[in-house]
Amino acid sequence: MSIRIYIGNLPQGFNPKEFDKVLKSVSDSIRFKAVLDKETKECRGFGFATTNNEENANLLIQKLNGLEFNGSKLRVELSEKKDSASNKKGANFNKNKKKKDFKKIVHSDAPNLEAPDPRWAGELSKLKDLLANQKTPA
Repeated sequence: MSIRIYIGNLPQGFNPKEFDKVLKSVSDSIRFKAVLDKETKECRGFGFATTNNEENANLLIQKLNGLEFNGSKLRVELSEKKDSASNKKGANFNKNKKKKDFKKIVHSDAPNLEAPDPRWAGELSKLKDLLANQKTPA
């Protein structure tokens, strides 16, 4: 079971090879992936490290949280998963944290046509004929 760790406040001009050396000083089993900007392909200032050992995760947090790296003090903590129901047993997450209730609104630029769905056009015309031919009792 892998443990995911958030590493934030990475400096501008972040060098992943240099940072890997810092991680390897804690443990060889830690893997890190920086989050990159889609357009510029540069680090967005944070990333996630994963390890299979809870001791390594705690050691990484203790050694790197607040450590100065290239002029920036790193922020290192356990990463919270999006789905709080699948949190790991050993992680200390805030379970009372309520998620904001958002209503998703889907916008469309397509014109709102009153025409029926073409897949059902034949069935709809039969139904209209059937209703037109029905007589109501007086």
